[in-house]
Amino acid sequence: MNELIDQFRAMYRRDPEIIVHAPGRVNLIGEHVDYNDGPVLPAAINKEVTLIAAATADATLSLHALDLDQKISLTLEKLEQKTSTDGTPIPKWAYYPAGVAWALQQAGLSTKGADVIYTSDVPIGAGLSSSAAVEVAFGLLWSQLGGWHIERLDLAQICQRAENKYVGVSSGLMDQFASACGVEGHALYFDTRTLFWEPTPLPDNISIIIADSGVRRSLSDSAYNQRREACEQAVKLLQQYKPGISSLRDISSTEFMALSPYLPDEVRHRAEHVVKEIARVESARNALHSADIKIFGALMYASHISLRDLYEVSTTELDTLVEIAREIPGCFGARLTGAGFGGCTVNIVDQDFVKVFVRELTSGYKQLTGRAANVYECLPSKGVWVEETGL
Repeated sequence: MNELIDQFRAMYRRDPEIIVHAPGRVNLIGEHVDYNDGPVLPAAINKEVTLIAAATADATLSLHALDLDQKISLTLEKLEQKTSTDGTPIPKWAYYPAGVAWALQQAGLSTKGADVIYTSDVPIGAGLSSSAAVEVAFGLLWSQLGGWHIERLDLAQICQRAENKYVGVSSGLMDQFASACGVEGHALYFDTRTLFWEPTPLPDNISIIIADSGVRRSLSDSAYNQRREACEQAVKLLQQYKPGISSLRDISSTEFMALSPYLPDEVRHRAEHVVKEIARVESARNALHSADIKIFGALMYASHISLRDLYEVSTTELDTLVEIAREIPGCFGARLTGAGFGGCTVNIVDQDFVKVFVRELTSGYKQLTGRAANVYECLPSKGVWVEETGL
């Protein structure tokens, strides 16, 4: 941290005023249900974006992305133009902080000019929501500099609006929500329909292990859209038998078993995953409240099989990681996390077995695939926060 403060001073020739940390996130269970109004169960993790800043007297936002070694300055009065102070288009990485400022202004909240440097140890492209962490960190920064308060869920919604409308990425709310609202030692049960959420305790003796397959997600827009369209088609067909439903969230597992023969094969498979995954999230929530990590882990494995066989978004590499993990002592559960078609698995592991787990998973994966897996030990962490430094 002292090194970062020294870098700020060297760049801006002044002392910083504030340090903000915002965590990445991992989804423990509840995949491809957010656009079907279902509940999810993510956790904020202790991989985070850190930004150091000081307010300026004018409306200029100066950014230095340390990990990219790139700098840009823009004016907060002309965000719609997406140009820097010299009139050139701002780079894509700057859309995220600029978009948050734009969304805050749209909500009637002040955004002061600032000098900022920031860095991250959230692995980029691994499905751990580094972009959402950047957005939430800048949102809290402007709250602190402007002296106004906003509820964390409201902040997450503003950051989602920035990503949807300014950056142009059609993300759901889960990523920003988890980064904003994380609770140390807990997962977060989040109902994407009602926006109800509650911290859900994780056992003290477990670690969250993220295993990056090394295969960058190749989920094309068409493949993703095909799955969304299949879910929408299922709802339209099921409305003939249960009028008034608006999403697959409205169909119970028992009802689906009775009605599924009326659906085309592919549509039935996609819908079956969603309906049963929603039920798995509810069961997983209950298992955590009962401190039954074995049941929770079994639900993770079931989720992966469903994503592999019914939703068809897994890969050979992800399947291999899960199969290896299942055989390692101390591993309670494993599944792919995120959209699929590459990326990561998430594993729940007894802390006493972490070193053995990491070693055996890494070596086994290399032996079977010829690929190197990056494996991260993470702890469930608190949401975005301001460091008390005495600056």
